[in-house]
Amino acid sequence: MTTNKLRIAFVGLGSMGLGMAKNLLAKGHAVIGVDMNPDAGAALRASGGQTAASPRAAAAQADALVLVVVNAAQVEQVLFGAEGAVGALPQGRVVMQCATVPPGFSTALGERLAAAGHPLLDAPLSGGRARADTGELTVMSSGTPQAYAQAEAILDAVAAKVYRLGDAPGIGSLVKTVNQLLAGVHIAAAAEAMALGTKAGADPRALYEVISNSAGNSWMFTNRVPHMLDGDFTPLSAVDIFVKDLGLVLDTGREVKQPLPLAAAAHQMFLMATAAGWGKMDDAAVVKIYEQMGAFSVAERAGKRA
Repeated sequence: MTTNKLRIAFVGLGSMGLGMAKNLLAKGHAVIGVDMNPDAGAALRASGGQTAASPRAAAAQADALVLVVVNAAQVEQVLFGAEGAVGALPQGRVVMQCATVPPGFSTALGERLAAAGHPLLDAPLSGGRARADTGELTVMSSGTPQAYAQAEAILDAVAAKVYRLGDAPGIGSLVKTVNQLLAGVHIAAAAEAMALGTKAGADPRALYEVISNSAGNSWMFTNRVPHMLDGDFTPLSAVDIFVKDLGLVLDTGREVKQPLPLAAAAHQMFLMATAAGWGKMDDAAVVKIYEQMGAFSVAERAGKRA
């Protein structure tokens, strides 16, 4: 464990980023945050952090730059846009990029940052808001020894498990892509299973209890079905996120000419949910497609009105 105290520019204070930033503060690091949501910035300041008006302003004199944004387009803007961080980040300082992006994008980004004098740690995350808040995320990472050395104190503060998957950016993002294939398919399958059992007459809460303790269980089933039972789709991870992530999965499959029929079917379910106006809801709201087609509600039959 490293004891180095860092000055960290942190871009993206959303559902996972804010918890990560707070854990960095708790470990004694200085955090300068950037987010379009003023409430997120206020929450960081209330925890002892600082905020900046732009990535460029945050990066000046920083020891490291962490990105927890949504997609590759946002990464590009944060790093190389008009107020991008790369032009201000001191030479040789690490960029830890945590967004789910195409593997090829991460590989190319590593090359671009190396040319600008910065090592890249390709570091997508798993664990959601709950594990971000407790500092127990899983990090699927790849990068040079220099990148790992500079990011060690950050990883210590935010993660319970750090998988070192390669010595160059790209493989971390590839493994995250595979994880998202499984996560998206499992959520869609959980919704289909609950829809079938509920529509056919099983008590939804009893069904959840049995499956949670049987061979058909998955982490996503255990985690997401309670949202369906309570009709509570307050977004922890939104439907639109899986429209994006499963799209990346399918793009990767096309690149290597690997058929992915289950991922494609799950992607269509999330697309249907977005088209119905539920894209900003929690991803468990994919069950609403089945409820709409079957004219019933899992939550109502579970004793909770949605």
